Amino acid sequence: MTGAAIREMFDRGTGPPLVVIPGVQGRWEWMQPALDALAASCRTISFSLPPVRTFDDLLASIDRVLDRRGLASAAICGVSFGGRVAAAYAATRRARTAALIVVSAPGPSWTPSAVQAAYLERPWRSTPAFLVSSPLRMWPEIAAAIPDRTKRLRFALTHTARIVAAPIVPAAMAARMRLAMPFDLAEACRRIAAPALVVTGEPALDRVVPVASTREFVSLIPGAKYDMMEGTGHIGLVTKPDRFARVVGTFVHAATS
Repeated sequence: MTGAAIREMFDRGTGPPLVVIPGVQGRWEWMQPALDALAASCRTISFSLPPVRTFDDLLASIDRVLDRRGLASAAICGVSFGGRVAAAYAATRRARTAALIVVSAPGPSWTPSAVQAAYLERPWRSTPAFLVSSPLRMWPEIAAAIPDRTKRLRFALTHTARIVAAPIVPAAMAARMRLAMPFDLAEACRRIAAPALVVTGEPALDRVVPVASTREFVSLIPGAKYDMMEGTGHIGLVTKPDRFARVVGTFVHAATS
């Protein structure tokens, strides 16, 4: 991770330290509402995922974040693909993981669908179709989470602005997914010793990752707790950031006190 990447980190708030790992797009900016809300009760740290050559390089980037922030350990929260990274980190860096939160992540038995496999093979060519289809998948969830039409439109505009300001790199996204796939996540989950919480939205509203897939973590991680955020789906952390922050913040304080 370069010095420039470190300077672009989010680091705000006081309280128990919490590192939030973004999804496969790799940009912390997409999660800004949730990070702002979490900073009210935790020292919340997030960062953009760096280019890496191996999956362990990705895990080591979290070590560097902790080291450069003077932290021996922290609660580790991973969103979507980041949840898989967080679980792997908790299994391999047990002393550095004070608590684990997995949010709407593909479960250990997940394998790419035919459409997803095509994206991994041809990420740049597949991106236009991905960008066109994403709003159609997300809109039912956004409508359920934000019933007021004016507020819903405001959310759509501001979230789109965040995405445009922090653009994706399709090849890097595909590389992250490919690097993570050989890692035996199911076996790793059984070795996790930290208190763990698995968070999802409603099954009918998450049209990105099946809730049943995410719930695999509950059965595999010893003692893991589960919380479903009603009225949200895959992006509940940004459509309902205050509620998300209460769920995660309460758990982090209880787990680290």
